[in-house]
Amino acid sequence: MFSDIARDFGQPVMLWQVAILLATLVVAWLLARTLRRRIARPQLPRYQSLRFGMESLDRAAFPLIGAALVWLARATADEFMDTALLDLALVPLAGIGLIYIVFFFARRVFNRDGGQHPWLFLVEKIVSVVVWIGMVLTLLGIQNAVIAWMDSVSFRVGNAHMTILSLITGLLWVGVTMIVAMWLGSSFEDRLMRSKTLDANLKVVVARVGRAAFVLAAILISLSIVGIDITVLGVFGGALGVGLGFGMQKIASNYVSGFIILLDRSLRIGDTINVSGLQGRVTQIRTRYTVVRGLDGIETLIPNEKLITDVVQNQSSYLTRGYARAAVQIAYTSDVEQVMTLLAQAAADVPRVLREPAPTPFLVGFGPDGINLELGFWIEDAANGTGGVRSTVNRNIWRLFSEHGITIPLAQREVRIVGPAGGAMPHPIAMSEPVPDATADTSLRPADGAANDGR
Repeated sequence: MFSDIARDFGQPVMLWQVAILLATLVVAWLLARTLRRRIARPQLPRYQSLRFGMESLDRAAFPLIGAALVWLARATADEFMDTALLDLALVPLAGIGLIYIVFFFARRVFNRDGGQHPWLFLVEKIVSVVVWIGMVLTLLGIQNAVIAWMDSVSFRVGNAHMTILSLITGLLWVGVTMIVAMWLGSSFEDRLMRSKTLDANLKVVVARVGRAAFVLAAILISLSIVGIDITVLGVFGGALGVGLGFGMQKIASNYVSGFIILLDRSLRIGDTINVSGLQGRVTQIRTRYTVVRGLDGIETLIPNEKLITDVVQNQSSYLTRGYARAAVQIAYTSDVEQVMTLLAQAAADVPRVLREPAPTPFLVGFGPDGINLELGFWIEDAANGTGGVRSTVNRNIWRLFSEHGITIPLAQREVRIVGPAGGAMPHPIAMSEPVPDATADTSLRPADGAANDGR
C-alpha cells in the first residue's frame, strides 16, 4: 500500500483520492452526529430495549460509517483510477470500529454495574493487540505471508492435528462465542426483568436458566469450531457428575433448594422472615444462598438448604403491620382510669402507629410495688423496624406522667433482724471441759487410771 501511494504521490489521481476521502469522512461525521442525537432522545422508547446505546455509537459510529462509505467510494472509483489512498484509509477505519464494537460488548458483559471487572481489562487489551497487529500486517502487505507461515507450523494435541493458525482461530472463535453468549444472556435477563406481567421469582429463575443455556450453547459451538469432538465429553461428564454427587452434596443441595424456593414462591424479595432467631428482609435470592438484611442493617447470607429444612416465619405473607407493647407500673395511690387515658393518648399521634385498631391500654395485674399496666398498639410496616416507634411512645408516656403527677414506684424492700438488739446471743453457751490441744502428742501420756494406780 505504501509503494502504491508513493507511486501516485504528486499525480492528479492523488488529489482526487484526497477529495473523495475528505468528502466521505465529512459525510460519515454528519451521519454519526445525527444518529447520536436520535439515539439520545428520551422520547424514543424503542431504543431503550436495545443493547446498543449512546456510549457505543459515540465511539463506533463514526469509524464504521466512514469505513462503509470509503468502501463504497473505492468500489465505485476503482474502475476509473487507482485507489491506493482509499485502500490505506479503509484499514484503520474498519479496525478502530471493530475495536470499539468489541469494547462495547465486553463492557455490557463484564461491566454491567459500573464497576471495574478484571476480565474487562484483559479482554480489551487482547482485542486491541490482535486488531492492531492485523492492521499493521495489512498495511505492510505481509498478512498473507504471515498467515501461510502460521498454517505451516503444525503440532499434535492428543489425536488432533493442529497448526498455529487453527489454534489462534479456535481461541478467537471461543472468545467471540462466549462474549456473544454472555451478552445475549445479559440482554435477555434485562428484558425479562422489565416485564410487569411475570412474577419476580419466575423472572429470576427464567433469567438464570436462559443465561446458563446461552453459555452452554456457546461452549458446545466453540468446541465444534475448534475441532474437538463433543461426544467424548459424555464419559467425562458422567464421571464429573458422580464426583460432584459425592463431594459437593451441600453445594448441590443449596442450588436445588434455591430453584425450589424460586419456583414454589414460598419466599419473595422484600419479605420479612424469621429463621433460627434471625429476623430481617429478603433482599436477594441467589441460586446458592439468600441475602437477608436484619433490622440493624447487617446483611446475612443464609444457605438455601436451611430455608427448606428449617422452620421459617414469613411475616410479610399476609400482614405488613406488627404488634408492639409498652409496659409500665404506677403507684397504688394513682388514678387508674386517668392513667389508662394518658396511655392511649401517648400513642395517638405517633407516626406509623395505626389508628385502626386503636391503641388499647390494659390493666395486667397487681405487683408488689405497684399496679402493672400495658399499652398495646399496631405499627405499620413493622419490617422497617419498631424500635423508633416504641421509643417515641415511651417518651410520650414519660412526658404525660410528669405533667399529670403520675409516679412510677421504686422497688422497696424491708429487712427485719429477729432477736435482741446488739447482736448478742439469746442464751450463752457453757463449755463443760476444755477443748483438747490438737497439736499435743497424747500417745506417750499414760492414762489417768494407770497413773493413780502407780502412786
